[in-house]
Order: sequence, then structure tokens, then C-alpha cells
Amino acid sequence: MLKCRTVWKKLAPLARASSTLCRQNVRRTALNNGRTPAYVPVAHMSSGPAGGGRANQIYVLLVGAACVGGGVYTYRTVKGDGQRYQERIEEISSRPIKTQDSYIQTEPPAVEATETEAVPEPEPEAAPSSEEPSPPAADVEAVIPPETSEAPPETSEAPPETSEAPPETSEAPPAEEPVVEAPPEEATEPPAAPVVEEEPPAAEPVVEAPPEEAAEPPAAPVVEEEPPAAEPVVEAPPEEAAEPPAAPVVEEGDSVAASLKVPSHAPYLLIGGGTASFAAARSIRARDPGAKVLIVTEEPDAPYMRPPLSKELWFSDDPSVTETLRFKQWNGKERSIFFQPPSFYITAEELSSAENGGVAILTNRKVVHMDVRGNKIKLDDDTEISYDKCLIATGGVPRNLQVIERAGEEVMQKTTLFRKIEDFKELDKVSRNVKSITIIGGGFLGSELACALGRRSSEFDLEVIQMYPEKGNMGKVLPEYLSNWTTEKVKSEGVKIISEALVKSVVSKDDKLEIQLKDGRLVKTDHIVAAVGLEPNVDLAKSAGLEVDSDFGGFRVNAELQARSNIWVAGDAACFYDIRLGRRRVEHHDHAVVSGRLAGENMTGANKPYWHQSMFWSDLGPDVGYEAIGIVDSSLPTVGVFAKATAKDTPRAATELSGTGIRSESETEDTATSPVASSTPAPSGSHKDEYGKGVIFYLRDKVVVGIILWNVFNRMPIARKIIKDGEEHSDLNEVAKLFNIHDD
Repeated sequence: MLKCRTVWKKLAPLARASSTLCRQNVRRTALNNGRTPAYVPVAHMSSGPAGGGRANQIYVLLVGAACVGGGVYTYRTVKGDGQRYQERIEEISSRPIKTQDSYIQTEPPAVEATETEAVPEPEPEAAPSSEEPSPPAADVEAVIPPETSEAPPETSEAPPETSEAPPETSEAPPAEEPVVEAPPEEATEPPAAPVVEEEPPAAEPVVEAPPEEAAEPPAAPVVEEEPPAAEPVVEAPPEEAAEPPAAPVVEEGDSVAASLKVPSHAPYLLIGGGTASFAAARSIRARDPGAKVLIVTEEPDAPYMRPPLSKELWFSDDPSVTETLRFKQWNGKERSIFFQPPSFYITAEELSSAENGGVAILTNRKVVHMDVRGNKIKLDDDTEISYDKCLIATGGVPRNLQVIERAGEEVMQKTTLFRKIEDFKELDKVSRNVKSITIIGGGFLGSELACALGRRSSEFDLEVIQMYPEKGNMGKVLPEYLSNWTTEKVKSEGVKIISEALVKSVVSKDDKLEIQLKDGRLVKTDHIVAAVGLEPNVDLAKSAGLEVDSDFGGFRVNAELQARSNIWVAGDAACFYDIRLGRRRVEHHDHAVVSGRLAGENMTGANKPYWHQSMFWSDLGPDVGYEAIGIVDSSLPTVGVFAKATAKDTPRAATELSGTGIRSESETEDTATSPVASSTPAPSGSHKDEYGKGVIFYLRDKVVVGIILWNVFNRMPIARKIIKDGEEHSDLNEVAKLFNIHDD
């Protein structure tokens, strides 16, 4: 405190002196300015008008206020113009479009009463009486009954991109007034209920019930009016044909009618209509009884079994087997190739409204784009379907030889890539009308088709030729000695074998196909069947951003068959990691069944890893067949143990025991816990070229990685356990006793 006072005493005289000097300078300046009024200071620091800082502040505030006011006025003007422009566009777009496909609908008043009774909704509240005057044009959009407020969110709003489709409310003013129509874009919405049609002398509004109040889900929306001038009419699908005869049906195109059946959302979406998809659908429904499952397939048929297409169907005595697609199994029982009858499925348009869920199928539809982030797909007709969980089970497409693809259209027309029902029907027809068929390929499919067609060679005077680059049938799978034995078996069926054949070129000449081999041999034939393998269908990988395995092909998935958090892959298209055998991709029926079933369980929250060792089987007619598991590659060391076959050791006997021709349906359900070796000793003598039945072990680093059961059936659980254990065996003859091959 003392210091402050001392400082003030010293500074106070100086402050008073400065103040006095400033006052004197101000008076002097005022006197000078008064004597010389024309004088203007040379340097004026203010850029605004004279008068001091207060005036400058007022000037800045006024300019700023003017700018802000101008900006607000401009914004409101532009916004108002935009709103008026949008309203004008909506008014113009809602006007009817006169096209040459438009029809004038006329029907007697009796039809109105008939169709009104068919709708259970209270119609007096939905539509005004016919005696009320017609509303003016300016009130068209204002007349909206209470029911329209219940419309789903998709139709309650009118953004610019969907402004052409206001909530399904159609007005019937005079000819010059706009009529609101539902555009094709609404085809993806759930189907609406039948529309009550009003026919007053003056134009009256006809209100359509929203999808939630639909009494008949399959029916599609129909808007029919009878104004003095012709008005466009929205198409009614073929289901309307069951309505009273007076109700007209207008055809607008198959694409529109078909798109009406596509739901916009599916909780469980399965891409592909093969065995894996059906197994997944059945598994999903088993764990979630109320699940709604949608299968999208390129084929025109419901899911079916492919193995009979190259096996039992060819041995049927029914001349109409190509139409019925029913066959007798080796045990004599008859069944269809379809997993379930049509009554098992519901229609796609019923899926959204089904209280207890169900399985619906979209046939003849291809998924061309997949948006993983948006959880939706796009079909080949630009229809979009959203999903919660998705399974990719696209299977594969048959490979073809490049020399055939480059040979031209005429050669391609006489070439069959065997895979689908249509291929079976085509080849069956060809085999009855030509003199020669050549099968290129010595694997499972090629050998099965060769034996099947060989049986017909004598009946239809048909020459059947099978050619392949290996030395014998199934040379890439079977050991050489067993491949040679199989080749002789195929020859005995009436098939001409051309081994070590590499195709150089194929040309069409004199209504024949000439196959030129690299070693100079020439083969003339009428038709070619290319059975050279399968290429996994991974077309969706690019758009979905999914990884494709560079070695084996197919979508790479984890142990739970997941490619993404809500995307699974099963069947031929899945490249999975086998904890015993490494990363693999399997193209067989049993794998499709088991992987599809597991994927379906995991889609419902099971989170199970894929531990199963899938099997496959092949039959060369009813008397010779084999089942295999693991890695069966003829390049691996093998050990075979054989015994003399009996009448029980045939595919026919196996199906009689299991009750089904699709042996994996029973094999995959069994497990082996403690196999017991046969007490019958192995025969002491060697049976040269006697391969009636036996077990072939495939080894890698002295560990069994694959097993073939040759004419030994219903023992697959034992083989599966041996591979799963992964142990070294010093004497595989003892291991073979586990399969009881020496029992009579």
C-alpha cells in the first residue's frame, strides 16, 4: 500500500501537466479551423465519412443489415420458386399418358356390386357416394380418405424420385384432369388388395386399399375407370382370371406382371436354387419356425437332386420320364427328383404377409449385383430386394473346351454341357435321334453318362464314344490298376473308349462333327457331350467385394462358412478350411447338403464350425458303385485291400438297405464311435484282377487322408472317423477289417 502511494505522488504531477497540454492543443486547433474553413487536413485516418468513430459504426451496421436482408430475401425467393416448380412437375407427371396400348374399359353396373362385395373393408368410408358432386380439379390432391394414412412409409411420402407414385389413390375427374396411376416402380412393393371400382355418371374418386389391409394377398392392384375419354389401365395379372367373367384383364407385359410378385425385403435371402439352398432353407425353418425365406434361382424349377440326372433317370422304363422326372431307385422304389412338391412352397407375394413364415422361390431370376453395405441385391430386371441375412449358394457352371468355344455357333449347337434338367431332356432327345454321341471327359460325370448311354446303344443303334486324356476311366481318382478295371467295365456296357486323347480342333462338316486329336486321330460324331469339370460361379464377388481363392476357386469363407458378418457361402461355390486336410473346395451332393444345413443353422445364430468330412459316390450302373471321402487323388500313394464280392455288394443292395438312392441322406446322419474289426480272417490267396469289393487308402506323410469304399456301402462313418483321427497305421490290412469286407 505504501509503495502504491509513493508511486502515485511521483506520477500525479506528470499526469496533470499532460492533461493541461492536451486542452491547450484542442483550443488552438479549434481557433485555427474557425479562421480557415476551406482547409482540409492532409492526412485523415478514417476511410468513412467525417464525423468520428460513432458515425463509422452506424454506417457499417446499416450496410451489414442491408446485406443480410438481401440474402434472406434471395433465399426465400429461390426456395419458393423451387417449391412451385416441384408442385408443377408433380401435377404434370400425374396426368395420364395416352399410349397406343391404352384401352377403354366398359362394364355393366352389375360388376361394381359384385366386386364391391368381394372386398371385406368398409367401403362406404373409403369412397364417397355416387350421388355426390364431382370435386373441382384444384382439390384433386386434397381428397385423401383416412385409409391412405395407414399406407406404409414407402408410399406415404412423395420425394422427387417417386413423385410419380403418390399413395395408391386414384381419382376420376373429367378427361382434362390428372389421373393418379401406380407406376411400374411399385411392382417391388407387397401386392395390394383388389380395388373397388366406382362407376358414377360423374367422375368420382376410387380409393385403393393399402397392402396391409389386403384380403387377397396374391391379387395385384387394378385401376379401372370409365370416364368419357380413354384412360390408361394398369394391368391385372393372370390370377385375376378367377374373378367374375365380367371383370376385364388388361395385359401390359410379362415383365410388369412378374415384377409384381417380387417382395421388397426378405429376412433370409438365399441366392441359388440348388441342394445347398434347399438344405439351408430347411435348416432355417427348423430352428426358426416363423422364418421367411426367399430363394432366388436362375433355373425355372424348384430345388431338385442332380445325381439322378446322370444315374437312375437313364435306366427308367417310363417313356415319359423326361416329363414326370420320376424314377425307380436301384431298390425299386419310385420317387421324384424334386426335394418337395410345389405345395411345400408359398408364392413370393405371400411371403411378406405370411403369419407363420414359409419358403418362397423366385425362378428365372438372376442376381446381377450385390450391395453388401446396403444389404440388398439387384436382379436382372433391375428389381432390388433387401435382406437381413444372405446365403450365396450359386454352385458352378460346366466348363467347356476352348477349341469347342472357338469352333463357331454350329458346333456349339451340337454340344451339350450337362448340368441341369434341360440338359437331361435335351440329351435324352438327341440320343433317340442321332447315330453317334461322343463324351469328352473321363471323370465321374463322363463315366456315368457313358455307361447310361451305352445301355441304349443296342436299343437305338447308337454309337457311344468316350475320350479322355488319361490312360483309363477316372484316372485322376482311382489307382491305375483299378482305373484299368473300370475301363473294361465301361467297355462291356457298349462304349467305345479312346484314351490319351487330346482334342486339337472341332469342325462341322457334312452335317457331322469332326474331332481332330493332337496325335492325328480323327473322330466323326453327331453330337458332343463335354464333361470336363465345373467352374465355381463367383460372378457376385466383384460387386460384393468378396474374396475368391486363387488356387481352388470359390468364395473364401471361415470355419463357420461366413464371408461377411451377415453373408454365408455353401455348396460348390464355398472354399473352406478343413482342419485336417487344409483349404478345400468340394463339388459333391453330400457337401452341398451338409454345408447348406450348417450355413442355415449359423444364419439363425448357431455359430458352429464346419467339421464334417463330406463324402461322394458314383455308380456305373446298378452293379458297380463306390463311395469316397477325403482327398482321393491318384497321384498320392495308395494301399488297396480287396475281397470277393457277393450279391449284397452292389448299389442296388445298398439302396434296399438304406431305403434311399441318395445315399448321403442317411450316411451324413450317422457317426462312428468305436468301430469293431471283423473277426473273419482275410483270405490267404491273392485274387488277381478280382476287384469285387474293397477299401483303397490314400496316404500323405503316412497318414490316411482319403478312402474309397469300392462296392462297400453303409460304412462311411467308419471312414470318416479314421480320417478325423489322423493317425499313422502300420498295417492297413488290419484297418480294412473295420469295414467287414471279408464277411459273406
